[in-house]
Amino acid sequence: MTTILTVRKGNQVVVGGDGQVSLGNTVMKGNARKVRRLYRGEVIAGFAGGTADAFTLFERFEGQLEKHQGHLVRAAVDLAKDWRSDKALRRLEAMLIVANKDSTLIITGTGDVVEPQHGALAIGSGGNFAEASARALIDNTDLSAKEIVEKSLNIAADICVFTNHSLTIEEIVIDPKLEDNSTKNITSEDTSDKDN
Repeated sequence: MTTILTVRKGNQVVVGGDGQVSLGNTVMKGNARKVRRLYRGEVIAGFAGGTADAFTLFERFEGQLEKHQGHLVRAAVDLAKDWRSDKALRRLEAMLIVANKDSTLIITGTGDVVEPQHGALAIGSGGNFAEASARALIDNTDLSAKEIVEKSLNIAADICVFTNHSLTIEEIVIDPKLEDNSTKNITSEDTSDKDN
């Protein structure tokens, strides 16, 4: 599987994930991009689960974002409705984390939409390790959201055999003075000090 983590702290919203693709107990690929930008770069989405299933969900979700002019919650709820009612979608084995400057949501494999109670949320096989680490770092350090995501994903990669150190991290920097918020894309070359 994989690990996808999002942290919302201060003026940052960050989503990161590792690049490992496994087939059973075999690593098939180590540098997949499971975190992507959607809707003109205003939404960050990450997936865990079957790759083909996740791409199907990405397409459906992006269609909902276009339909609702980028309104994240409406798009997620409509995708969840489709997921529950469409027989083909119900068979998809994937989960999504989606975030924009206003909201962070998880869309589960059963069609549920959940907003996190805390500033961190994770999915995938290493999700519990990454989320626990992120919550501790949020509460006990002055690290930025990007630094927390990077450190937490590396901790998960040290523990979970289905997670590696090849990271993709996307960031939205929220500036309340500006209507257009800047965005940054950080790839594994910037964040990984280990080769896997």
